[in-house]
Amino acid sequence: MPAPLRVALAGLGTVGAGVIRLIEANAALIARRAGRPIVISVVGARDRSKKRPVDLSPYAWEDDMVVMGERDDVDVVVELVGGADGPALSCARTTIEAGKALVTANKAMIAHHGLKLAAKAEDKRVALKFEAAVAGGIPVIKGLREGAAANAIERVYGILNGTCNYILSTMEDSGRDFADVLAEAQAKGYAEADPAFDIEGTDAAHKLSILAAISFGSRVDFGAVDTTGITRLRAADIAQADALGYVIRLIGMAETEGAAGAQCLFQRVQPHLVPFDHPLAHVDGATNAVVAEGNFSGRLLFQGAGAGEGPTASAVVADLIDIARGEIGAPFSVPVAELETMPRAESGHRMGRAYLRFMVADRPGVLAEITAALRDAGVSIESMIQKGRGGEAGEQVMVAMVTHEGPESAVSEALRLLEGSDSLTEPPLVMQILGE
Repeated sequence: MPAPLRVALAGLGTVGAGVIRLIEANAALIARRAGRPIVISVVGARDRSKKRPVDLSPYAWEDDMVVMGERDDVDVVVELVGGADGPALSCARTTIEAGKALVTANKAMIAHHGLKLAAKAEDKRVALKFEAAVAGGIPVIKGLREGAAANAIERVYGILNGTCNYILSTMEDSGRDFADVLAEAQAKGYAEADPAFDIEGTDAAHKLSILAAISFGSRVDFGAVDTTGITRLRAADIAQADALGYVIRLIGMAETEGAAGAQCLFQRVQPHLVPFDHPLAHVDGATNAVVAEGNFSGRLLFQGAGAGEGPTASAVVADLIDIARGEIGAPFSVPVAELETMPRAESGHRMGRAYLRFMVADRPGVLAEITAALRDAGVSIESMIQKGRGGEAGEQVMVAMVTHEGPESAVSEALRLLEGSDSLTEPPLVMQILGE
């Protein structure tokens, strides 16, 4: 029997416990598929005294997780500490510098520092794998990097954050408002005590920047992702979307524009109206889904659990099996030196339909003011709904509109014309309508 692959596990939270359980439960199966046993030799976490749901007595403990990769009894380090910088990054750097493989579920670290880590891994000829960093247990990175490797990917988009999807689909089912559903999601463990990373779209933007790099052979550019979260959505928006034949989902989308050699990269995370007949309209709860469109494969849909102990641990161990088989490969599909630097694509010329929501003072002339601004900016209105609150005159009411297809710059110009209007009680909300 070949020598086992010896694993150091840095971080013993939910996913770390899941990795231990999975390796212990499926040890024989994993060994057959990997061609050698995979064993945990050492573990470590910030707090040694903390009670954990798994038995750690069979494993050595390392107080300093940063130096795990320098130990003689370790072949690969699994980093599950989290955070773009700090101990996680130090652990990653030390591991690769020591000539050991690294597996991580840390999308923030890969989005911010992945290129430098990948370049060092290539120099040291060791594996850097991060399947669990994007969409939990869904093998979307492997699918794009290997299964769709012969295709030119034309567009990649999807539902990349389970917390937001749970909130939106629950609002859809229950008719309740955002704050109420967020509190429920926190109580059930679907949302963190501080949910800002999720509900403001940052988590999805990290994942999208990684997917874009792998899909298009571009350098990771998290800073170029135009990001809008779901915090401003109301139950009334969900209801209006439903009446129009749509659901609302937080969509991350990336695609290239321009000719080969002079391409720009468009990346955006934003709530979209999704038609009922689109596959993403039926992705509910904490599920994730990614659509990739290849020039020969056509539309590919990857769907499944986007987080959680079991699915994320499954992705981590799948990476360990690849390493046990001797598979290294370029972390971003092609060597870092060959990744293209693509300028950020502007969005103003993009054609599409949009949903506009205005909260306005309930008084004469307000609707005429809004429609005049849209007219002057060249925005054509397809449909409109005006909904009052049934209260006293002067209270705010909601005006929702769907535009005909046109450039996004026209909508931006209309909103500019309305800036400073005392008819608007809050800034307008704009959501694009997901096309085919």
